[in-house]
Amino acid sequence: MEILELTALETAEMIKKGEITSMNAAEAVINAVEKKDGVYNCYTHLDRALALEKAKAAQKLIEEGKTDSPLAGVPIAIKDNICTKGEVTSCASKILGNFNSPYDATVVKKLNAAGMAVCGKVNMDEFAMGSTTETSYYGATKNPWDITRVPGGSSGGAAAAVAAGECFIALGSDTGGSIRQPCSFCGVTGLKPTYGAVSRYGLIAYASSLDQIGPIGKNALDVAAVFSVISGKDEKDGTSVQCDPFSLDDIKNAKDLKGKKIGIPADYFGEGISESVAKSVKAAVKEMEALGAQVEEFPMPIVEYAIPAYYIIACAEACSNLSRFDGIKYGYKSPNAENLRDVYFKSRSEGFGMEVKKRIMLGNFVLSSGYFDAYYIKALKAKGLIVKAFNEAFEKYDFLLGPVAPTTALKIGEGLSDPLAMYLGDIYTVMINIAGLPSLALPCGFDENGMPVGMQLIGRPFDEKTILCAGNAYQHATDWHLRKPKFD
Repeated sequence: MEILELTALETAEMIKKGEITSMNAAEAVINAVEKKDGVYNCYTHLDRALALEKAKAAQKLIEEGKTDSPLAGVPIAIKDNICTKGEVTSCASKILGNFNSPYDATVVKKLNAAGMAVCGKVNMDEFAMGSTTETSYYGATKNPWDITRVPGGSSGGAAAAVAAGECFIALGSDTGGSIRQPCSFCGVTGLKPTYGAVSRYGLIAYASSLDQIGPIGKNALDVAAVFSVISGKDEKDGTSVQCDPFSLDDIKNAKDLKGKKIGIPADYFGEGISESVAKSVKAAVKEMEALGAQVEEFPMPIVEYAIPAYYIIACAEACSNLSRFDGIKYGYKSPNAENLRDVYFKSRSEGFGMEVKKRIMLGNFVLSSGYFDAYYIKALKAKGLIVKAFNEAFEKYDFLLGPVAPTTALKIGEGLSDPLAMYLGDIYTVMINIAGLPSLALPCGFDENGMPVGMQLIGRPFDEKTILCAGNAYQHATDWHLRKPKFD
């Protein structure tokens, strides 16, 4: 078996036993990227010498007994909006194409301390704005199952890299489904943690009240292991909190769902969902019942307000967050500027892509004096109703289950030609970010074209343990997560 066919935990176990080294694992990643990434375009930056240097540092920690992490020695890919010291962190945008971060994000510090080696930056939609990874300044990432289709977004590079065997595991970020939707499209597993469970310090912000860093891997157990490393309180992020620790053995030993009550929002299966997605998710529900769970459908009509509320809030926060990129302090500065006004106007006009400009303009519109009450305040009221709906559901159910996206992966160009359809594709995921809940995406079938279908398990705040246990039990009973695309 090739090294990259192993899970992250299996790789770490072999390193611990001395059967391979962290450098061997890093070399395997680098070789796979050099072989495949000309086709898939998963990575924005990967430096062979630097990746091996970090792997040597990780191996030294292991040999000196300075880490007891279950993932020590494993290389990890990082989404290109998470800062790594001395390396380009570009958000897949021209405006940050020359930005070398002066510091490590808190999650990167935690990974380093755990003996994991950051091996490169992976592609994304520019500033995480998009659902296809086509808005990247570095070009579109291709879906490893079918290179004529998108991998989803905005963490499409991370999900595609895991699916294609170009890394063992990766970190992404999720503002409205940006971890879960590409996991669904690429047939891998990903966790969007509770808001505040993982520090956002060093994550370049899109929408600060919605953004959350989370892991993407081959199975629920790998994802749980990374989450246990990166979660917890951080004094540099006032929104972060200390989570209750859990044992990986708890996740590993979860083989059934006896005593669990699962709620299925009936409104998730209404108009717009494809037949193949609905069929696969309903088959997964049957499997959950076979594992001992009690399943019940319930109405959740607030779903229809999710998309408008999300895009108003997200764009309002984005226009504020992205105002810092002005050609003055760092990043791209237009060579055509002749005065201060030109520096601002031309640097932003030339540095930002069309999707980013669109969302900045929409954000300024909904925050303007004439429309603030009509749009932004109403969106915040809708947010309150969404939170209330979830709270009521969790009085009855241990967790909720539904599809990740209404369809499987779109053809390249399809989403950009119909932006409204692309935005509506987030209908099942954005509510979770609005409410700040944890959600685990995992593969549960394939459509008639051989493209993966994903489902999501939605948990109570800070109850990642329950959905990770349920995910592991489901994956113990099924083999969807073991199927891999072939590289031609």
